[in-house]
Amino acid sequence: MASGTAGYKQDLPPKGGYGPIEYARKLPRRGPSGYALFALGIGVAVFGYAQLFASNRRRREWWAEEIEVQVALCPLYKAEQDRLILRQYRSNLEEEAKIMEGVEGWVVGESVYHNKKWNTPQPVEILNLRPKEDMVRKVQGYTYNI
Repeated sequence: MASGTAGYKQDLPPKGGYGPIEYARKLPRRGPSGYALFALGIGVAVFGYAQLFASNRRRREWWAEEIEVQVALCPLYKAEQDRLILRQYRSNLEEEAKIMEGVEGWVVGESVYHNKKWNTPQPVEILNLRPKEDMVRKVQGYTYNI
């Protein structure tokens, strides 16, 4: 090969050199800053706790009102229960009179206990002359069908 320079031209940088290469990312700002997001989170938490405390206060007031209603209605419930017991007791006395009419010395409605104090009878005692299903339903309540 010949050592001449006539066949090609060397590729050289321009005079003054190349410009700087931009390699840094220049993305536009998207959304709020971290401090703004943190402040927003704190604000949402404070608002949520305020709502929670207010709803708990309303629930406590509602609960206290429900308790007052139950206390006020308790005598009415007890009177209604006593009325139902006495009605069933009267029905039992009539049934006892029919069953024991031929037995000498039997006094209908005489207490088997030797005291004058009224004892509220248990449902088993009151419902013993009713069909068995009524007694079981009354004594066991809703668990009868489970």
